[in-house]
Amino acid sequence: MGALRLGVNIDHVATIRNARGGALPDPTRAALIAIEAGADGITAHLREDRRHIHDDDMRALKAAISKPLNFEMAATEPMLDIALDIRPHACCLVPEKRTERTTEGGLDVIGGHNSLKPFVAELGAAGIRVSLFIEPSLEALEAAASLRAPVVELHAGAWCHALERQEHERAAHEFERLRAAAAKTASLGIECHAGHGLDYDSARTIAALPQIVELNIGHFLVGEAIFVGLAETVKRMRAAMDEGRGAAR
Repeated sequence: MGALRLGVNIDHVATIRNARGGALPDPTRAALIAIEAGADGITAHLREDRRHIHDDDMRALKAAISKPLNFEMAATEPMLDIALDIRPHACCLVPEKRTERTTEGGLDVIGGHNSLKPFVAELGAAGIRVSLFIEPSLEALEAAASLRAPVVELHAGAWCHALERQEHERAAHEFERLRAAAAKTASLGIECHAGHGLDYDSARTIAALPQIVELNIGHFLVGEAIFVGLAETVKRMRAAMDEGRGAAR
């Protein structure tokens, strides 16, 4: 069982900044603090409506951080142009709707297969690692493999939501979907990540799945940082992930 990386999503530092306008709090400063505290990479989602991260944030992050930058983006031509200009370490293609508060589900890699194919190809040709944010289903995994995406990020939101609502049977079902999907990635030759809705407890649990090599976590960490500081939340998350991984070993 390999090491488990932590990607810290700093979108909601920008959400707080944008609530009032101005320059503070600075997402780049948050990224540097997270890296110092143990993050293995930084994730940021440049949405079409720019509701949190802005174009200048992406450029500042690329210039300032020493760890990989994961650029979450919709599969649109304007976003592709920005990604090819900034050249982050990775791009994670995600679904996006203006009316949603946050990403509501995985990318439709089955119905959208043909439209996604040129984005995966062009980003890959530019040396950018491509990830697809998908539902934990075998059908979605097979579609991702046919697109030649080297990485998938499994949408853990349904499982985390069931845990929050104490819907134990539903949570068990959703976790089994995650387990089965993660297990399938090995035979497909795809690197497996997971994210969306994770907290200390759920991260500790999902860390036990040996095929998952990276967790991307943001909203929970920024929320907890209000009370104990961002560096402390990242350290606690790192410890919870290590605990879960160690117990599985």
